[in-house]
Amino acid sequence: MKKTLIALIALASILFAADFNVWKNSTLHSIVKKGELRVCLEPGYVPFEMRDKHGRIIGFDVDISKKMAKDMGVKLKLVPTAWDGIISALITNKCDIIISGMTITQQRNLKVSFANPYFLVGQTLLVNKKHKGVKSYKDLDKKGMVITTKLGTTGEIAARKLFKHATVKTFDSESAAVQEVLNNRADAFIYDKPYNELFMAGKGKGKLIFLKEDLTYEPLGFAVNHGDPDFLNWLNNFLRQIRHDGTYDKFYKRWFQSTDWLKRVQ
Repeated sequence: MKKTLIALIALASILFAADFNVWKNSTLHSIVKKGELRVCLEPGYVPFEMRDKHGRIIGFDVDISKKMAKDMGVKLKLVPTAWDGIISALITNKCDIIISGMTITQQRNLKVSFANPYFLVGQTLLVNKKHKGVKSYKDLDKKGMVITTKLGTTGEIAARKLFKHATVKTFDSESAAVQEVLNNRADAFIYDKPYNELFMAGKGKGKLIFLKEDLTYEPLGFAVNHGDPDFLNWLNNFLRQIRHDGTYDKFYKRWFQSTDWLKRVQ
């Protein structure tokens, strides 16, 4: 009996030490210890993250990041990062987390882990107004048609999947891609619905046709490095909290139901 008790105590000690090591090696522990949360994001995905007239980064994701840092009791450091290198930046420890309107995909999930989705979007189309009779993406899938989108995004994935006969052209930014349609050098632009809705409320009003039907189902998620259950647990609890205490709704109304912020960037 005594030997059994000693063995159980020893086992408990080993398990406690293992749990402590997991916590000590977690990104969450590192953030709390250094007093800083580093968030990778690519300014330019309106209204999730963008620069105002003074060069400051603002947006829905920025407000969430600020709240996250506050709840951790640490300072926030935004790390502007090009989209094509943003996952590499996380993996090489240039930041602690990606909060940048990133769609959860199986391919990305092989490289990083995702918290539970915090937003749902779908790909939609902004069409050149010369195509007044267009009702569906299928009407544009013809030889001679040009479809634009941003390089390396789920917009590109959707474009190449849906448009088998049209020509798909990619650009380094959303604004450059949609400008091709405005300039009559392309027939349609495919991208996330929130961006397209806001573009139609501004520069696209009266100049483009907005096909609002979601062509894809895309949950957005916070991305962290693999092997960090403590950080994922904290993030999922954080999401549950802000969804139920009114914080999420406040941020959503500020950036998606109001356009007051447009004067800060235009």
